[in-house]
Amino acid sequence: MSVGAAELLPGAGGRVDLPDLAGAGALATRSMTPLQLFWRRFRRDRVALVSLGFIVLIIVVAIAAPLVVSLLGLPGPSVQNPNLTNAFGSPLGPSAAHPFGVDPLGQDVASRVIYGTRVSLIVGIVGTAVATVLGTIVGLLAGYYRGWTDTLLSRMVDVVLAIPVLLLGLGLGAACEVRGCLGGHVQSGLGVIIFLIALVNWTYIARIVRGLVLSLREQEFVAAARSQGASDARIMGREILPNLLAPIVVYASLLIPQNILLEAALSYLGVGVRPPTASWGQMLAAATPIFNTAWWYMAFPGIALLLTVLAFNLLGDGLQDALNPRIAR
Repeated sequence: MSVGAAELLPGAGGRVDLPDLAGAGALATRSMTPLQLFWRRFRRDRVALVSLGFIVLIIVVAIAAPLVVSLLGLPGPSVQNPNLTNAFGSPLGPSAAHPFGVDPLGQDVASRVIYGTRVSLIVGIVGTAVATVLGTIVGLLAGYYRGWTDTLLSRMVDVVLAIPVLLLGLGLGAACEVRGCLGGHVQSGLGVIIFLIALVNWTYIARIVRGLVLSLREQEFVAAARSQGASDARIMGREILPNLLAPIVVYASLLIPQNILLEAALSYLGVGVRPPTASWGQMLAAATPIFNTAWWYMAFPGIALLLTVLAFNLLGDGLQDALNPRIAR
């Protein structure tokens, strides 16, 4: 039953004024900080909360991988045991001692899946962070200054977008195999993948930021700051950039799973992380020839990759809904 500004209460013997709850709720919402309003909206999305919990879990597992492996009583990811294969040399399947089975070298698959979490998260988070910073800077400059600056940076974005990522990765992997690239600063394996992500994926962030800046630079608060003598750097850093944080966070969260899949694809092609370092893509590549006889070797790394990418995608959708003021909740 709805309660208005005044309501008759049975047995009260008269009319009693009650507060307008709808107005009070609107006032409470208006008094919230942006962070409090975001959390209020985000926590109502149970799917996003579960995804966030799963991501926190895999981050903890990645950081404490040696401890987790020790607590589970598993051997290290590079420990080989030829006794764990049958008479034909095929690896043994899941058991109490090895819940995810072993690979053809007798290495524990569960241990390698746990350590493979480190590679995926490093590539996804670090690579995305570098690409986001670079793309934000380029998008800010292009959208704010326009003119020849916008033309030059936009054409550079178009050129980078025309480069086939996988072929570039194969070429970089081959070129950096022995002595590395850029004076040895980019080494084959994890270094090449992070460099590739930073080199290619900043373009998407740059395009989004540029479009937003073109709109924001015409707003009244920017004109007011300019009339007060604020420098271009101050306007971009203090007036425009804070209004870009929400879309940047949302798109970066959606870019992380793409980068994780890119690492898996490059490792599958033999360009990414090299043995004995554990990587989900590398494990999928090694499991392909023996999938008919050792299904677990492909299934468990594939499930880990699927769940991780799905969690980041669902979290990104939840962040987008929580940070979008047009969606009423």
